[in-house]
Amino acid sequence: MKLDVLNIDNKKTDVQISETTFGKEFNETLVHQAVVTYLAGSRQGTHKQKTRSEVRGGGKKPYRQKGTGRARAGTIRSPIWRGGGVAFAATPRDYSKKINKKMYRAAISSIFSELHRQNRLVAIEQPKFEAPKTKEMNSFLQQFDLNNVLIILDEMDTNLYLSARNIPHVDVVTVKEINPVILLRSEKVAVTPAAFKLIEAWV
Repeated sequence: MKLDVLNIDNKKTDVQISETTFGKEFNETLVHQAVVTYLAGSRQGTHKQKTRSEVRGGGKKPYRQKGTGRARAGTIRSPIWRGGGVAFAATPRDYSKKINKKMYRAAISSIFSELHRQNRLVAIEQPKFEAPKTKEMNSFLQQFDLNNVLIILDEMDTNLYLSARNIPHVDVVTVKEINPVILLRSEKVAVTPAAFKLIEAWV
């Protein structure tokens, strides 16, 4: 499989990509599982509320049991009282789910294959900037009609990252930072030839 490499000079070059990695059938069930696992693992799970036993005070019975005309009460920290504890209090928990590495990589490969089928996967020659220049980055993206794009590099280029940081719907990541959510939410995924090799070695 070949992809034309987009470059500023409009030179006709191409990159050979593996059909094993970028030619798989789309496994919706597996991709869904990978997305759910990733999103669940992103949750902090640090929420905390106090139960009636954890709220300060309330050790003394507020008033006598009988003769007041009011409903009996044993503590002012009951959930039905203002300032009381929470009936079903949230506690810190781990939301992470487990997925095998082999399944996760297969899901990533399935996503890349579907992106290729939908003509959303493009190969680009990595632009080189001597200094962070958002204007130059914008002109590069407009030249190839890349408005909503994820750019994948083999190694992080600080100038390139800073040039794209303030542009809406443009993300720059390395192969190590790839995840199913960021791949699916972008209209197009632009990959450098060096990054393609790393993806094939990883997946």
